[in-house]
Amino acid sequence: MIEELSPVVLLIDRPEHDLRAGDVGTVVDVHSKGLPGVGYSVEFLTMNGETIAVLELEADQIRPTRSTDIIHVRELASADAG
Repeated sequence: MIEELSPVVLLIDRPEHDLRAGDVGTVVDVHSKGLPGVGYSVEFLTMNGETIAVLELEADQIRPTRSTDIIHVRELASADAG
């Protein structure tokens, strides 16, 4: 089981929040949603600490980060073109 404050990788696209599979978030709560298995609240942030979204996700929609993962940066699609 993934613990609170652990970094995780999103395994699905969530276009309504401008999130893509591979984006990294932080588990802010571990809970049961009344369904089989464990659910997680995961916060996704920009590099300056602005919250993009806090999503309730099932265990099969995220995975723990690995020491062999490569971090990749992309600009948020809805960001202002300042």
